[in-house]
Amino acid sequence: MPFYNLHTHKFTNKANTFELVNQYPWEFVNDIPQYSIGIHPWYIDESRLDRDLQFMETKLQLPECLALGECGLDKRIDIPMALQIEVFEKQIALAEKYQKPLVLHLVAAYQELVAIKNRLNVSVPIILHGFSKNEQIAKQMIDNGFYLSFGKYLLRNPELKQVFLSVPNDRFFLETDTIEETLEEVYTLASEYKCISIEAMQKQVKANWSRVFNVDIVGKK
Repeated sequence: MPFYNLHTHKFTNKANTFELVNQYPWEFVNDIPQYSIGIHPWYIDESRLDRDLQFMETKLQLPECLALGECGLDKRIDIPMALQIEVFEKQIALAEKYQKPLVLHLVAAYQELVAIKNRLNVSVPIILHGFSKNEQIAKQMIDNGFYLSFGKYLLRNPELKQVFLSVPNDRFFLETDTIEETLEEVYTLASEYKCISIEAMQKQVKANWSRVFNVDIVGKK
């Protein structure tokens, strides 16, 4: 059974790994088999915004594009929040149009996210990648219908164990993002925390993938 990587910036092409590779419109790589595409709040550029959104729309119509992301909100950068929200909402509209899940970068904007989701009646699944916050925020996100993905901070912050344990088994994903550690290391620790085998963890994450992305992974069963 394969390992599933919800979010990575590096395509490894390992035979036993299914990777959702993050792509940006302005540096798109054509030979990556499955990917997400989005405008990260750090890299919003109004001079090319319309071009980026148009390019994304062409890719979102393709079966190999599984999600829109990473996109989102970040209160700790200089880009005005009003502009971030405008770009985020335009991307939400595209995700809704093509019924693709959203993979989010979210920093200190949890209330804003919930308000936007409710105001726009977002119907597609939304996954917060690289989750690192406390159990209270995790519960708030789960109660509002979001999924959480764990990776770097699970490995590096032992206090995140209880947060991870509090997340229902059908509401989490695992990832590497940009870390040097392997996806297998993330799965090993997650399995230890949940007191299940690595094979059982693989089966659970695969079930979550199938539910959220509504895809059958050909050749990776």
